[in-house]
Amino acid sequence: MTISKKLFLATAFLVCATVVNAQVKLGHINSTQLLSSMPETKVADSTLQKFGESLQAQLKTMSAEYDAKVADYQSKAESMAEPVRTTKEKEIRDLGQRIQDFQESAQQSVQKKKEDVYSPIIKKAEDAIKAVGKDKGYTYIFDASIGALLYSSDSDDIMALVKAKLGLK
Repeated sequence: MTISKKLFLATAFLVCATVVNAQVKLGHINSTQLLSSMPETKVADSTLQKFGESLQAQLKTMSAEYDAKVADYQSKAESMAEPVRTTKEKEIRDLGQRIQDFQESAQQSVQKKKEDVYSPIIKKAEDAIKAVGKDKGYTYIFDASIGALLYSSDSDDIMALVKAKLGLK
C-alpha cells in the first residue's frame, strides 16, 4: 500500500471517528401548544374576533338593504314603467356585486389582519425557541405540532425551557 493510500485511509478513519463522536442533541416542542399558552395570543384572538364582527355587521347591513330592495322591486315590478324597472334591476345587480366585492375584500382584510396580529407573537416564540436551543446546546429542535416528529426517545421536550424564557408558567 502506498503512502498516499495510507494517508487517505487514516484521514477517512479520523473523519468518520469525529462524526461518530459528535454529540447530536435533539429537542422537540409543540409550537401550537406554546402559542396558545402565550397571553399575547389571547389578545390577538380577541382583536381578530372584533375585527371580523365589525365586517360581519357591515355585511349584514348591506344584505338587509339588498333584501329590502328586492322585496320592494318584487312587490311593485308589475306596476313599474319599463325604464324604472330597468333602473331598479340595475340597482339590485350593482348592490349584489358590491356585496360580493365586499365579501372578497373582507376575507383579504381578515387574512391581512391575522398576519399583522400573529406575526410578532410567532416571531417572539421562534426567537425564544432559538435562544433555548443555543443556550442549551441543541443541534436540532423539531416541531411536534406539525407532525415533523416521528420518534422522540432521545429528544428532549423543551416546552418548559421555552416557557421559562418567555416568562410563562
